Amino acid sequence: MNPIPFCGPPPLPGGAVWNTHPVLIAVLLLGAAGTLALVRRDGKDAVWPMAGWAMLAMALVSPLCSLSVALFSVRVTQHLVVVLGAAPLLAMAAMRLRSVARGGMAAPAAAFFLLLWLWHAPGPYAATFAADGIAYWMMHVSLAFSATWFWAALLRLAPTRPMAAVVGALTTAIQMGVLGALLTFAPRPLYAVHAPDVTLPWGYTPLEDQQLGGLLMWVPGGLLFVLVLALGLALALRPGTRAAS
Repeated sequence: MNPIPFCGPPPLPGGAVWNTHPVLIAVLLLGAAGTLALVRRDGKDAVWPMAGWAMLAMALVSPLCSLSVALFSVRVTQHLVVVLGAAPLLAMAAMRLRSVARGGMAAPAAAFFLLLWLWHAPGPYAATFAADGIAYWMMHVSLAFSATWFWAALLRLAPTRPMAAVVGALTTAIQMGVLGALLTFAPRPLYAVHAPDVTLPWGYTPLEDQQLGGLLMWVPGGLLFVLVLALGLALALRPGTRAAS
């Protein structure tokens, strides 16, 4: 008998369910409460960080979790919601932490790069489908943490060192694009957990599902960083702005 992943067995069309695991719900609530306390202590607006926790909950609690067991493309969508949706919003609170405020761009960018590639390698990716859920938790915690750290550094640098923010956004866009392109143009399926009996009920072969996931990482992910690049360049070229790399 195959082990049942943390998000449940791969669903058939119409069978995706919500993930209401009590530990997951408790972690999300405690994290949101801690963030709210941090923001209110500084007298800042909590709307955006709380929206970040809501997006994180959408990625992990909604049927995206269940669907990601069946389709690689949905797992990529889940990751994009975490690293491009929730993380920038949570970064607005993380910027207030002293360790983040003193940090540079290289360390968070490298951490995000390494973890993104690690968790999309076939071996570690397959480990996240184990029944104990340990690798699944490690994947999402590490991706959410590194992406939030990266976005906090990017947002902190943008007003005063826009070219440093541009370089950080550009290198991240390139590495996400390369990973997406490799997945899109791979000649064969790389993820055995998304076998034909799992993906075909949804109308995709495993290779088509993988190609769609690669395109999602390549195009929407790249577009957001292009927007950051444009904003950074606009700041860098503004009269009176001192740019530093």
